Amino acid sequence: MNKLPINKIWWWVATWFGSGLAPKASGTAGSIAALPFAWVIEYYYGNYGLFIAAIIIFVVGWWASNEYMKYYPEKHDPKQIVVDEVAGIWLLLSTLPITWQAYLVGFALFRFFDVLKPYPISLADRKIKGGFGVMFDDILAALYPIIIACIAAAFVMRNQ
Repeated sequence: MNKLPINKIWWWVATWFGSGLAPKASGTAGSIAALPFAWVIEYYYGNYGLFIAAIIIFVVGWWASNEYMKYYPEKHDPKQIVVDEVAGIWLLLSTLPITWQAYLVGFALFRFFDVLKPYPISLADRKIKGGFGVMFDDILAALYPIIIACIAAAFVMRNQ
């Protein structure tokens, strides 16, 4: 493996400040590392601010992932790239209330669907290449818990 290019901003973004270097469950480590940032963004700027941040980190992560894969071309979706988890969990959390309970359930559901990769996440993971592909499957993984949260909210509102 090449020497770590820690002097490159894309490396810090792609690995989400090095959290992607966790020897086991790097995606989980990246998701956990994203939570404090999400909390601060949502606390000061609300759900809409976190939604905008998710879009921004998606675009920046797309670029950083492409750069990372130029440096490490041997893999389609290197496990050290975890900025995709950041974009996905931020998107999900932007739809939930800012409570530790919502963050905990959101985190668990996001990781479940990101690891399980039900259709069409699995298709996107296999077929879409490059930095966009790295980022996109995690956005899809966030949609499942968003749908679950919408159904749960509709059920609760209907039964009040």
